[in-house]
Amino acid sequence: MKIDGYTRMAAVVANPIKHSLSPFIHNLAFDLTDENGVYLAWEVESKKLAAIVENVRNLDMYGLNISMPYKGEIIKFMDELSPAVELIGAVNTVVNHSGKIIGHNTDGIGFFNSLKKYDFKIENKQMLVLGGGGAAIALIAQAALSGAKKIVVAARKSASYDPLNEKLAKLSAKTGVEIFLTDLSGADRLQKELNQTDLLVNATSVGMDGASFPLEKSLLLPDRLLVVDAIYKVRETPFLRWAKEQGAQTENGLGMLIGQAAESFYLWTGKEMPVDKITLEMEREV
Repeated sequence: MKIDGYTRMAAVVANPIKHSLSPFIHNLAFDLTDENGVYLAWEVESKKLAAIVENVRNLDMYGLNISMPYKGEIIKFMDELSPAVELIGAVNTVVNHSGKIIGHNTDGIGFFNSLKKYDFKIENKQMLVLGGGGAAIALIAQAALSGAKKIVVAARKSASYDPLNEKLAKLSAKTGVEIFLTDLSGADRLQKELNQTDLLVNATSVGMDGASFPLEKSLLLPDRLLVVDAIYKVRETPFLRWAKEQGAQTENGLGMLIGQAAESFYLWTGKEMPVDKITLEMEREV
C-alpha cells in the first residue's frame, strides 16, 4: 500500500470498534483496485460525532462507515439522506459528494447483492425474517424498496413487540408492500407462511454461540427455499445445518458483510470491489 500526499482516507466510527473487520476488507479493496486510499477504525465518544463528520468535509475524505451505537445519532449531521435511510432511520455509510455529506444505508442492498450468485431477486417474492432489530429493519426496508410481494417478520413477544409492529406498519404504508409481524413461537402460523416463502433470513444473534436455535425445529421448509443467517463469525450455525439437511440452499452472513462494504466502496470510489478475491481472503481471516 502506497501512502503519499494524494492518499484519501475513510474510516469506520463506532464504540467499540477496534475488533472490526472493515479495515481488512477496505484496505485490501484499495490495494486490489489500485485506489490510493487508506481505511482506519475510530473508536470515539458520542460528543465527537459532529467534529468527525465535519472532518470528512475538511479533510476531503471519501466518507465513513457508521456502526453501533451511532447509526441513528449520526443522521442529524447529514446534509442529505438516501431513500433507504429515510425508511430505516439509520445510516451505515457517509459519503462526501463534493463537500455535501450524504447518509446512506448499504446493509440491505449489500445483502441482496450477495444473493445474486443464486440468481435470486426479491422482486415479487415473499421473505420471512426472524428478528426485528436494526439489521432486520435494513433488510425489510430494502426488500420493500425492491418490490417484494410480501414480508413476514417473526419476533418473540417482549416489550419491543408492539413498537416493532408500529414500525413495520409505517414501512408498509410508505412502500405499499404487505409487511406484518407474527409471534415467533406460533409454529402453525410460521409453517403456513414458510410454505409460501422464497427467502428465510435469521437476522437475530441466536446461533452466535454455535449451539442455540432461533425457531421451532419441527418446521418443514419448502424445496425451493433460500436460507440465510446474518451471523458470519460461525461458518455454519445450527440454523443453517438444519436448513441444509432439509435440502435448502444456505448462505452465512459473510456475503452480507462484504456486500454492504462493496456498496460503500462503490459509493466512495466509483469502483467495483473485487468481492470474490476478498471473500477468499476473508474466509481465511474469519
